[in-house]
Amino acid sequence: MITTDICIIGAGPVGLFAVFEAGLLKMRCHLIDALPQVGGQLAEIYPHKPIYDIPGYPAINAQELIDKQMEQIAPFHPGFTLGERVETLEKQHDGSYIIKGNEGTNIHAQVVVIAGGLGSFEPRKPEIEGLADFEGKGIYYMIKNPEQFRDRKVVIAGGGDSALDWTIFLSEIAEKVTLVHRSESFRGAPDSAEKVFNLANSGKINLLLSHNLIRVEGRGHLTKVAMINKQKEEISLETDALIPLFGLSPKLGPIAQWGLAIDKSAIEVNTTDYSTSIERIYAIGDINTYPGKLKLILCGYHEAALMAQSAFKYVYPDQKLSFKYTTVNGIQAF
Repeated sequence: MITTDICIIGAGPVGLFAVFEAGLLKMRCHLIDALPQVGGQLAEIYPHKPIYDIPGYPAINAQELIDKQMEQIAPFHPGFTLGERVETLEKQHDGSYIIKGNEGTNIHAQVVVIAGGLGSFEPRKPEIEGLADFEGKGIYYMIKNPEQFRDRKVVIAGGGDSALDWTIFLSEIAEKVTLVHRSESFRGAPDSAEKVFNLANSGKINLLLSHNLIRVEGRGHLTKVAMINKQKEEISLETDALIPLFGLSPKLGPIAQWGLAIDKSAIEVNTTDYSTSIERIYAIGDINTYPGKLKLILCGYHEAALMAQSAFKYVYPDQKLSFKYTTVNGIQAF
């Protein structure tokens, strides 16, 4: 039996930051994640993807962000159980929980924090002719190593942040990048969209708006992508790779059976402290939902901070959360 103050389900960036916020309040954390390494979606799907909205970093690669966070939480000595999925929660008579994993790990914690990102997930695949024939043979739903596209012809399909970010990044690596989007406007960040338009205007990428993929072709490996425009004219492009980036389909897995209030595969929370409908269970990051929710790492960090302040009362029920300030050389410290 592993004993800790807080059990965090999910070792992605938000789960790791929860360790830091809890550590500042002298609360111990143990993290459990179904993936074999820390970092969650960032490490598993796109470790080399640049991230542009982390304060203090104009741009930082996903894996580098995780490495920095691991360095940040090292002084708090968190525990990790990796490569194991949480199956059940068992509430104890004192209000605490025993968290049971599918490989037999048992964790006793006063508080449970669900930071599972999108839960278990799979990429949304476009309905185009021949798609299954070239999966892994020129068609990729995620980019783990961008160097595999160096000096290659690449077609990216999609209109969200991932499509925009990878278009910008690969424009410096690939021989030619073509971004295909079915609409005239993008769903991603306006700044990223502006950069993509600038790249197109300068001739560094090929931008095809109001185009829909219809077919992929090749002999053993992808060689062509066919699409139609809004005039129903067919266009065929020679390419070495097609990267459809249409988002992920989330699945909560065992979490869906725990009696939590759920809306469209996300856990409903109280925005005062990001507590769920069950006492001592919190949900932070992409796995939760509330009015005005933004699925940004930065928002997950904010949620982790408020969660830790609230969880304190369960870990130290006889203590009041307060700070004593003093003045040293005219500067306030605590």
